[in-house]
Amino acid sequence: MKYKILKWIGLVFLLSFAGAQSEENINFTICRLKYGGGGDWYSNPSSLPNLLKFIRENTNVIVSANEGRTSLDEEDLFSHTYLYMTGHGNVRFTDKEIINLRAFLMGGGFLHADDNYGMDKSFRREMKRLFPSKGWVELPHDHTIYNINYKFQNGLPKIHEHDGKPSQGLGLYHNDRLIVFYTYESDLGDGWEDIEVHNDPIDKHLDALKMGTNIFLFALYQ
Repeated sequence: MKYKILKWIGLVFLLSFAGAQSEENINFTICRLKYGGGGDWYSNPSSLPNLLKFIRENTNVIVSANEGRTSLDEEDLFSHTYLYMTGHGNVRFTDKEIINLRAFLMGGGFLHADDNYGMDKSFRREMKRLFPSKGWVELPHDHTIYNINYKFQNGLPKIHEHDGKPSQGLGLYHNDRLIVFYTYESDLGDGWEDIEVHNDPIDKHLDALKMGTNIFLFALYQ
């Protein structure tokens, strides 16, 4: 509760004094999670800058134009509230990183994991190490995360096809609070990238950005 109150105070401060903030002083952002194991945590380099720009231009939340970056053993981990991770390959956390991520999430932090086709098996394994007693819950289409700003009546949008599976928005909860949101078989990060990277139709690109905005706003306000 204390963490959430502080988060709200920080958000109100950012909204109230945005006009006095120069770009270099705005550090409220989405933080990309660096991880070991061989996976390309750095994939989709234009994705987060594009999403942050969309949030700045289409909401009243003042965010930095630049993504943050941290790993689970860096001191600045707990200065962030929103972690984002993606990639195609293996994910592996050390024992210390598991402890730190558990503390981050149970203390009020939020993790959005976006499978970029390839990290699913290892990511689920590491989440089971993190919370052995928790199971994934598929969020219903009427969940707030699909409706908080933009409306997604059919739930998580499908940006790219891989194995012909439907997109799924899966969650882990702690005390009724969504602490991990896993976007599976959707490829939101690809959709956030510069449109010429994947030659996506403009409606897919916008759907991805709108869904990313919903996730960001939900993490702030839940």
